[in-house]
Amino acid sequence: MSIAETQNEIIQDFSLLEGDLEMSVMYLMDLGQKLPPFSEKDRVDENIVKGCQSKVWLTAMDVEGRVYFAADSNTAITKGLVSLLIRIFNGHLPDEILAAELGFVEKIGMQRFIGTQRSNGFAAMIKQMKHYALAFKAKANIQA
Repeated sequence: MSIAETQNEIIQDFSLLEGDLEMSVMYLMDLGQKLPPFSEKDRVDENIVKGCQSKVWLTAMDVEGRVYFAADSNTAITKGLVSLLIRIFNGHLPDEILAAELGFVEKIGMQRFIGTQRSNGFAAMIKQMKHYALAFKAKANIQA
């Protein structure tokens, strides 16, 4: 599934909540709970996303040219936010991740239920994921 298709799926999921703020937050927290367990060995300072008010640990690996992410957070809402990004970016080529425009944020009205601090943190998570994609792309170009 393409990044755009995944974003459309997320928009559809949130549209079922009909803009209900409380239900949207609960759904977001539920999504975070469904993330796979995060390895304790990866809970190190080097994996903390800089710019997040909450603690967010993020790792990435390259599997046959595709990028896969793992993450965790110490807050339920932030964990839900990073789970959305993982859903969108996991399994894609670095170039696809780097070129991605994330229009779903406005379409689901996310700014209503995340404040300025979380918005900054969300942007930092996206930036870190794109940095990983760029690093894997550079590594592949060196090896080619």
